[in-house]
Amino acid sequence: MSHKQFNRDSRIQLGTLLSIGYTQKKAGEKLGIDRSNVNKEVSRNKDEDGIYRGASAHRKYLKRRKLSKKKFGKIRNNKNLERHIIDRIKRYWSPEQVAGRLKKKGIIISHETIYKFIYEERLDLVKFLRHQRNKYRKRRGSHARMRLNKASKVRMIDERPREVEERSRMGDWEDDTIIGKERKQRIWTCVERKSGYGIAEKLEVVSAEIMNRTNVSAFKKIPRKRKLTLTRDNGPEFGDYDKDLEKRTGLEVYRAHAYHSWERGSNENWNGLLRQFFPSGSYFANIKQTDVERAVKLLNSRPRKRLGYATPAEVFKGCGDSD
Repeated sequence: MSHKQFNRDSRIQLGTLLSIGYTQKKAGEKLGIDRSNVNKEVSRNKDEDGIYRGASAHRKYLKRRKLSKKKFGKIRNNKNLERHIIDRIKRYWSPEQVAGRLKKKGIIISHETIYKFIYEERLDLVKFLRHQRNKYRKRRGSHARMRLNKASKVRMIDERPREVEERSRMGDWEDDTIIGKERKQRIWTCVERKSGYGIAEKLEVVSAEIMNRTNVSAFKKIPRKRKLTLTRDNGPEFGDYDKDLEKRTGLEVYRAHAYHSWERGSNENWNGLLRQFFPSGSYFANIKQTDVERAVKLLNSRPRKRLGYATPAEVFKGCGDSD
């Protein structure tokens, strides 16, 4: 199904189809527009009486568009700033990284403004963001976020033992996925913080359930004393399986804060190393699990300066045996 955007004509056509009894799903199929886009369009632009009228919906869209352009005056009115932001986003910088570097130069602009600029003004830049499927949402205040996490029984990174940050023990892991050009296929990656020892699995299809099964299966091969904690981000691919994963693996699972990739720095670095074998923009459909295993073996047997030029495999298998 196409992900094309609505215009005046398609809004009028949608209003007509709905008025003669089409469901939103059937109307989307008729127009060749994804059902989720139809649902958002109707919810956002229907009239106060709950009826969607095409001409009225388009007027609301134009009004909102005009207001949004005013909000981004700081970017739009400074072409050098706009070019700088676009250039850095195309280099795969996060909006937080862009805002942080600009602040060092005395230019103050919030990363929320940059996110909104991208999603409301430059949708072509979304593909360069790490979290591409979820529209950016402003973070909740810290107290509200902690209450929400407590209610949902999610452990946040703030609760993680100090030893994890200090890398003073073996068995603390970080995981994530790297994405192929076709977007549907990924490689799940997981790295042990102290040794830098990594594991990875090719995923033909991604869902929270599949991801959880993959995690459980992979950690069955890891010795019990090497399974203490696992820190991951809040991506939808991990779902709400934290407690199930803890029960089945013995790990304590923690979540990093949204858009704080540096909180999983070990995994981010390891993913960068893995990209040497599977570059950004490459199709993962052409990759087999044996290819992934070969790359992982090479990385685990590559000497690291921070390990005194021992290899991650040597440190992982040898360090702590006598603890």
